[in-house]
Amino acid sequence: MMSSLLTLPSTFSRLNLVPNSLVVIPYTFKLLNFVKSHKQQRLRPLNYPLLCFPYSPNSSATQFSTSSSSVSPKSFNDDLVVLGIETSCDDTAAAIVRSNGEILSQVVSSQADLLARYGGVAPKMAEEAHSQVIDQVVQEAVDKAGLTERDLSAVAVTIGPGLSLCLRVGVQKARRVAGSFNLPIIGVHHMEAHALVARLIEKELRFPFLALLISGGHNLLVLAHDLGHYTQLGTTIDDAIGEAFDKTAKWLGLDMRKSGGPAVEKLAQEGDAESVRFSIPMKHHKDCNFSYAGLKTQVKLAIASRNIAAKVPLSCASSQDRSSRADIAASFQRVAVLHLEERCERAVEWALKIEPSIKHLVVSGGVASNQYVRARLDQVVKKYSLQLVCPPPNLCTDNGVMVAWTGIENFHVGRYDPPPPANDPEDFMYDLRPRWPLGEEYAEGRSEARSLRRARVHPSLTSLVQASLQQQR
Repeated sequence: MMSSLLTLPSTFSRLNLVPNSLVVIPYTFKLLNFVKSHKQQRLRPLNYPLLCFPYSPNSSATQFSTSSSSVSPKSFNDDLVVLGIETSCDDTAAAIVRSNGEILSQVVSSQADLLARYGGVAPKMAEEAHSQVIDQVVQEAVDKAGLTERDLSAVAVTIGPGLSLCLRVGVQKARRVAGSFNLPIIGVHHMEAHALVARLIEKELRFPFLALLISGGHNLLVLAHDLGHYTQLGTTIDDAIGEAFDKTAKWLGLDMRKSGGPAVEKLAQEGDAESVRFSIPMKHHKDCNFSYAGLKTQVKLAIASRNIAAKVPLSCASSQDRSSRADIAASFQRVAVLHLEERCERAVEWALKIEPSIKHLVVSGGVASNQYVRARLDQVVKKYSLQLVCPPPNLCTDNGVMVAWTGIENFHVGRYDPPPPANDPEDFMYDLRPRWPLGEEYAEGRSEARSLRRARVHPSLTSLVQASLQQQR
């Protein structure tokens, strides 16, 4: 299995460019990642000494590696300025962040109108929307930071997981900027970025820690041992919680322009959370996996039984109709979050057995902006004397800051690619990873129900990092 991991083509490899001794010695490196017409190149990353990584003339394999996270950032470079680009789903985002944690700029272009029109994300429409604004968003981020591209140290970009069509827009833009200004480039895992942005906000947050990452496309419980080293305790076997919130909002005729989550949360405040008896998903499954498909069906049936017409906006609903919608919203939210609570409690117990020193539960992703979710999960962690860490709402939803910061963390341990060519050929094969696990599954958390959904899944970030470590020994 491991040997096969080392033969995957990639335009974003993770390279160990920092010697263990931290003595800066001139090295020569050779570019591994070339496709078709690309020839081997010798490149000097701007403002950095020449460095090296292994090269085999008979292989175009991705070389992933890692260094100890105990390396002090100051010992390598204390003033990195990184541009982060995020286009994995429905928001076009860019930000510039310094390695000391200062956010110099943050720009997000929302696709709220498309969400409202289609009741969710339409991949092709989302791609076109990204393409129309990506140049403007990146330029605005640079301008707001009071910099030019020549002041940047590197470019970080999300390469997965996400929608392939959308990921491509961000990757193309990142490569154009990095190639034009001779900048190193860092491919970022979207879910790792959601987890690590908490370290930008909470300076005392150190590895290991437990993370719950919840959004429209993901439900993920991971134990973060170190940078690039994660154990997956649980994930969704069908729909994520954010998807359930969005569909509930759509069926209740709510305003989707700010996504379904905030709309349901707001309406739920008017309702009786005990009025509709929804079943808690997977009550008899003693693992940490999630399922929201069944709860969605229960909500749809409850709406139909009350003759609620989604085509009638909430603002036009009668008082009785509005009350019925509010009761369903409140009851749905209560049960959806109860499912999170149960899974998190078990995950905390598992995590403490594996890493007894953990002190924090990080909750991030778009659904982590929900105040009811935060309050309920805070009660869970207090039972175990842990601290809940939630980024501010603008850093919970998809954003460029989390990508830039994750790029900085990876750059500090030497995981980045040399500058790409200024212009990629038309037939260039971009490394996009729409289905890319963050960590390896914990044995007790494996679900047979997920076995049918594993086709075309990219090897996990953790497995690639560990494979490279094995190769270096």
